[in-house]
Parts: sequence; structure tokens; C-alpha cells
Amino acid sequence: MLERIKGLPDNAIGFEATGVVTGADYETVLIPAVEDVLARHERIRCLYHLGSEFEKFDARAIWDDARVGLQHLKAWERVAVVTDVGWVRTTMKALGFVIPGEFRLFGNSEFAEARQWLCEEPL
Repeated sequence: MLERIKGLPDNAIGFEATGVVTGADYETVLIPAVEDVLARHERIRCLYHLGSEFEKFDARAIWDDARVGLQHLKAWERVAVVTDVGWVRTTMKALGFVIPGEFRLFGNSEFAEARQWLCEEPL
């Protein structure tokens, strides 16, 4: 399941992943949120937290994640992924360079730092 993280700037979205994240979660929560922000801003910031309650992505969620990322490739200003899940960390370390904006990976204990980094203005 995906739930929105509240209290972020207007140009930012955040999601808390718990249990099994499905393609339906992407289509009803994440994709509409991305489209909503991009209707008002050219660039978007994203905070994605896969905490201890996260289990896995289904195949459709993985496809939708790649699709939305590539569809709006130049729109990503900052992306913060917060997780201690080993395979997600390894994947993000390997593929984080393809995100055209700034990307940072944080551990679950660094959630507050990730949120702060996402919200601060670049130097």
C-alpha cells in the first residue's frame, strides 16, 4: 500500500510504502499525485519511504514505477529514497545515476534528514 506523506512543499510529493505495493497503488495514489504537481510546476521532488512495514512490489508496480519515472524523466528535481531494505538500497545505488536531478539514499533512521534535504532550497 502507498500512503501520501503530508506537510511537504507544493512542488514535492512523498509516499510511505507498507505491505505489498501494487500497480493499483501506483495508478490511484502515486501517478495522480505526480500529475497534479506537474500541472503546477515544471520540476518535482519526491520522498519515497520503504520502512520496516514494507514487504514487496508486485510486477505491475515495478512496471508503473519505471513508466512514470521515464515518462517524466527531466521533471525530477530531487528524489530521496529512505529504506533499510537491502535489495532496494543496492538497486538504487546502482541506478540512482540515471535520475537526472539530485538523488540521495537514506536509511530509515535518517528519515528526518531525508525530508529536510528534500525540502531545502539548493545552494
